[in-house]
Formats: sequence, C-alpha cells, structure tokens
Amino acid sequence: MNIAFTILVILIVIAAILLIVVVLLQNGKDGGLATNFTTANQALGVRQTATILEKATWYLVAFILVLSIITVYTLRSGNARRGSDAISTEILNEAGTADETPAFPVEIPQTDPAEH
Repeated sequence: MNIAFTILVILIVIAAILLIVVVLLQNGKDGGLATNFTTANQALGVRQTATILEKATWYLVAFILVLSIITVYTLRSGNARRGSDAISTEILNEAGTADETPAFPVEIPQTDPAEH
C-alpha cells in the first residue's frame, strides 16, 4: 500500500469518530446529550445549536463519502502500476500459498460397498 492510502484511511476514521460525537450531541425525542450542555444552548440558542450540529453532520458525511471515493481511486491507481491482481497476490505471498496451486478436481478414493 502507499502512504496516500494510509493517510486517507486515517482521515476517514477520524471523521467517522467526529460524526459519532456530533450525532450523539443532537437532540432526539428525549433531548439527547445536547441537553447536558446548557451553557452552549443559552449562548447560541437551542435552535441555532441544532442547526450547527445538523450542518456538521452533513458536512462530515460528505467528507467521508468524498474521501472514500478518493481512497478507492488511490488504491486502484497503485494496483495498476503493479499489476491488476496485486493485492491478492501480495496476500497470498504473505500466507505462503501463492506458489501452491491446488489440484482440482480432487479425486475421492472409491471403496467397494461389499467390504462394509
């Protein structure tokens, strides 16, 4: 893998954690965790806080979506330089089974039913 792929995956994980926090802070039917932060609600107003949290949710979702698409492109472009089946070959090499080709179909030994 390349360094760009690793950085993009780390950014996606950080954005996902932030998304979890923002969703938990939003007001639900029972008030959510945002009711515990009364000072923030009083300073900004309850409706404005909800709007900010909703916008943050949509921006984080869009950010994760865009980064995911870029990550797939980065992964594919890295594989195109090394070959079309580079990842599976790399995994098989690490497992030590890349050179071992299974013999298919496997022949099942026949037994005589009269022996039983």
